[in-house]
Amino acid sequence: MHKNIDKIKKLEGPPKIIRNLFDNNEIKKFLNLYKNLPTTVHNKKQNVIKKRWLKNYNEELENLFYKKVKNEIGDFKMDNLKDEKNDDILGLFQESYNPIGLHVDAGFDLNEIIFKQTLIPLTSKGSTVIFKNRFYGNSTNFTIDESELKIKDLKYGQNIRSSEHLKMYEKKDFNKKEHEKYLKHEKIENLAGLEIDVVYEWELGSMLIFDRTRLHCSSSLIEGKKIGLTTFTKK
Repeated sequence: MHKNIDKIKKLEGPPKIIRNLFDNNEIKKFLNLYKNLPTTVHNKKQNVIKKRWLKNYNEELENLFYKKVKNEIGDFKMDNLKDEKNDDILGLFQESYNPIGLHVDAGFDLNEIIFKQTLIPLTSKGSTVIFKNRFYGNSTNFTIDESELKIKDLKYGQNIRSSEHLKMYEKKDFNKKEHEKYLKHEKIENLAGLEIDVVYEWELGSMLIFDRTRLHCSSSLIEGKKIGLTTFTKK
């Protein structure tokens, strides 16, 4: 568990959606940056392409992003792992054709005071489900899939696999209507005890900001593919 839970809790708040934060030209610049960056991971099994936002590819965008986020959440530091040269990575672009499962992006260093994460949609179709439930351990993929739970040999930056969440919250059955509408890709048993707070419908120009302790996942509503940029902050 995180060492500074009390400090982390003092920084927590409800999810925030900021609309019309980026204009069409700025979205195009983010997409061009995505095209120019080298591929970090192409997971053909999950059909996901991940690219790290490396420094100095577009300084103008770096400054723009930092300024707009600081305006919404105040002072922060980036917490996005390091590249091979030990430089900070500014975020993670993901191009996905299938929904991303239940997880938490709570970091890999339990001494850090984790803060907010942001999501900028770069395509208009898609949605993200934020649950009311919180988790104060490391970044974790929550699953009841036995083959996933057996994975222990994790590479740098990979999430732990766990079913720990099922012991943490009340054993209340997940809402069947919400499961059918948003989360058909998840086994309903894996969502026991969880409660939806916000369903963020992707909209170009907008940004979602939420606490890094929140469990979340993609919704099952995907048309073709979706591309988003996620960044993680700390104090």
